Amino acid sequence: MLYLYTGTDRMKARAALGAGRAKLAPGVPVIHITDIHTTEDLDAALAGGGMFAGVRAVVLDELFDREEMRERIVGQLERIASASDHFFIYVEKLDAATRRQIEKHTTKSEQFDLPKKADRSSSIFNLGNALRARNKKDLWVSYQRELANDAAPEAIHGVLFWAAKQMLMSARSEAEAVRGKKLIATLAALPHEARRQGVDLEYALERFVLSGDVVS
Repeated sequence: MLYLYTGTDRMKARAALGAGRAKLAPGVPVIHITDIHTTEDLDAALAGGGMFAGVRAVVLDELFDREEMRERIVGQLERIASASDHFFIYVEKLDAATRRQIEKHTTKSEQFDLPKKADRSSSIFNLGNALRARNKKDLWVSYQRELANDAAPEAIHGVLFWAAKQMLMSARSEAEAVRGKKLIATLAALPHEARRQGVDLEYALERFVLSGDVVS
């Protein structure tokens, strides 16, 4: 059987792929082929496990940018779809003709796209909203989404710092003001601490997003 997952929202697409794979019987071996593998590795995965092998899950992850791999997969779609193995394909973008060709053979096809560019420019402010709401889960998801959107860590830090200042300026109680001041101080020091410790700002932001400072 063949399952196709596409789209620019990598997190959702990969989560859907993982959910589909999780529905298989426990203990099914997983073969994961990425663009760092060789064409020989791909050929072996496509060939099947042999007469006495059990059912496998074969994940073909972002291979279509390599022409030789794309041609191998597309050339064997009919056989792949009829195999006892479960094949899961993830590709961020497919041209319409190739999509139609693959979907003729799929058991399931799902597409997950991020909002259009005009809307994505404002999505980064979800970070500030999550910080103000003390919602660590939403903050983490928004942070990961912005990284997937190639947002610069400096831009993410700037939005969080702006949100903390807004919290202080609009505070309606002493407790809210104290929280705003604490977050401002923490975020102001964060880039300097990262440089002093020799770590990337992206990693320092990740630690902040997962810290107790978010909800305190």
